[in-house]
Amino acid sequence: MSRLSTGVEATAIEIKGLKKNYGKIEALKGIDLSVEKGIIFGIIGANGAGKSTMIKILVGSSNLSGGSVRVLGLNPFKDAALLRANIGYMPQAPALYEDLSAQANIAFFGAAHQLSNLKKQVAEVLEFTLLSERKNDPVYSYSGGMKQRVSLACALVHEPQVLFLDEPTAGVDPKLRETFWQHFRHLADKGTTLFISTHMMDEAVQCDKVAIMREGVVLVSDTPKNIMLLGNSAVKIIRGNTEEVFKVTNLPSQLPVLLRRFHLDSSITRIELEEDSLETIVLNLINGKTLEKPQEEAING
Repeated sequence: MSRLSTGVEATAIEIKGLKKNYGKIEALKGIDLSVEKGIIFGIIGANGAGKSTMIKILVGSSNLSGGSVRVLGLNPFKDAALLRANIGYMPQAPALYEDLSAQANIAFFGAAHQLSNLKKQVAEVLEFTLLSERKNDPVYSYSGGMKQRVSLACALVHEPQVLFLDEPTAGVDPKLRETFWQHFRHLADKGTTLFISTHMMDEAVQCDKVAIMREGVVLVSDTPKNIMLLGNSAVKIIRGNTEEVFKVTNLPSQLPVLLRRFHLDSSITRIELEEDSLETIVLNLINGKTLEKPQEEAING
C-alpha cells in the first residue's frame, strides 16, 4: 500500500468551482471550499442539498461536471489508487457482508489495502469501536448502531489521513451518537482530517468548521462561533417594574455600547440575554429566510 508523506501542506481538501449535473438538474452549482488538515469539517444541509454528491466526487466514486477537486493534493480520478490508500469512506448505508463477522469484514477491507500488520490493525479498530466482545458474531445479528460501528472500523483499519463520513450517526440512538463524536474528536486530535455530512444541527457545534448547503450551493463556511454572529440577540434590561428590550446583531461590539448608555444605573435589577441558537440560524439559512437586522438606533438612540 502506498502512503503519502504528511508533509507541510496545510490543506487536506481543495474544491474549486465544483459542479455536478444529472441531466438538466444541477446538483452542485460551483462549490468552493478549502479544508485544513487535522480538523472536523461538517457539511450541514437538508436532504437533497448535495452533501452526499460532493462526498462521492471527493472519494472518486462519481464524476464531476465542472471545476476541480484535490484531496491531499491528489486528483480523485487520475490518482485513484494512491488516494484510496490514504482516505477512508463510510457511506450512509453500511456496505458490509452480513454473513461474515465484524472481524472478518474489517480484515477483508484491510487486506484490500495490503496491510503488513493486518491482525494488529484489525484488533485496534475493534477495540476503538467497542466491538471486541462480539467480533466473531455474524453482522446480521447486530443492531443498526453496531453495523454503523463496523462500517466505521472498516473505514479506519488502514489509518487514513482523511476520513469521509456520510451521515454517520443517522438512525443511531443519542448515547451511540455521543460515542461516535468522542471517536471523531479523538481521531482529529491525532491529526486525521474528518469530512462529515449531517442534517443534525446539534452536531454542527461539535465541528471545528462547517459549511451550510442549500440546493447545491454553499451559503456560508466558517466556525460555529462565527456563524452564531449571523443571528440576532436580545438584551432585556429590567428596572423596577419596567422592561426594555434591545435587539442587537453583533453582541460583542454592541453590548458594551448598550451598557454604557445606562452607566451604573442603580435602578437596574436584572439584565437578561437571549440569543438565536445555531439551529435557528442554520434553519433560517437553509429555508432561505433573510435574517432580520434590527435598527442601530434601538441601541445608540
